[in-house]
Amino acid sequence: MDSEPVEKHMEPGFSASASKERYFFFHFVTLKNIGKASKGFIFACGLIVLFPHYEEGHIPGILIIIFYGIAMFCLVALVRASITDPGRLPENPKIPHGEREFWELCNKCNLMRPKRSHHCSRCGHCVRRMDHHCPWINNCVGEDNHWLFLQLCFYTELLTCYALMFSFCHYYYFLPLKKRNLDLFVVRHELAIMRLAAFMGITMLVGITGLFYTQLIGIITDTTSIEKMSNCCEEISRPRKPWQQTFSEVFGTRWKILWFIPFRRRQPLRVPYHFANHV
Repeated sequence: MDSEPVEKHMEPGFSASASKERYFFFHFVTLKNIGKASKGFIFACGLIVLFPHYEEGHIPGILIIIFYGIAMFCLVALVRASITDPGRLPENPKIPHGEREFWELCNKCNLMRPKRSHHCSRCGHCVRRMDHHCPWINNCVGEDNHWLFLQLCFYTELLTCYALMFSFCHYYYFLPLKKRNLDLFVVRHELAIMRLAAFMGITMLVGITGLFYTQLIGIITDTTSIEKMSNCCEEISRPRKPWQQTFSEVFGTRWKILWFIPFRRRQPLRVPYHFANHV
């Protein structure tokens, strides 16, 4: 199919550097604090609860493997969502002649973009099917990394529930520990550490549950967070798609088991334009 380059007309004085510098420090501090809280929560649960009870035969080793397996999946999803291109549009896109009606001009950077794209004021460029800019991953959540962000929310919630469950069992279900080294700081201050870890865990669980719920509703209704806020998807003629199709488009595969694997490479599904560009 023939294509033609789109001529770029930049507005005088347009620059994304100021916006990027403005939010860089905030993103860095946010990610650093979340990383410390997560590592502290996992450290406390593993060192105070899992390993001591495993050494005394109260729990099987498979529970420790499952715990750190979930943590590894969560970490991989976090790293990949942070470094994956969310769907940035090139400065000189080539638009096939038959698809020009599904493109529009961005009024901020004066570049052509597919419909349902959005210009991120923090990153300074347009992103395909952008959902929001997330300070957790210091990146936009768009068409190409939305599936990783969903996995990050899912495994974070699963890991938090797992750790809170073991923290509860540590005091109310497991047998008391007999071998305790009182010279260790974590043993002497176990109660304070576990209370702090439980507080962080409950806070993370409440926040991530609300976020994960809104993300799932957005995929089921085939609307992004930006579209919800702007109320631009309430058209009567909007085609409705089954939830299996919307999830398959986000994850890039119809194999549901692959929706939970963060190690793979996403391949975009080919969908009709009357479905993909209904906004």
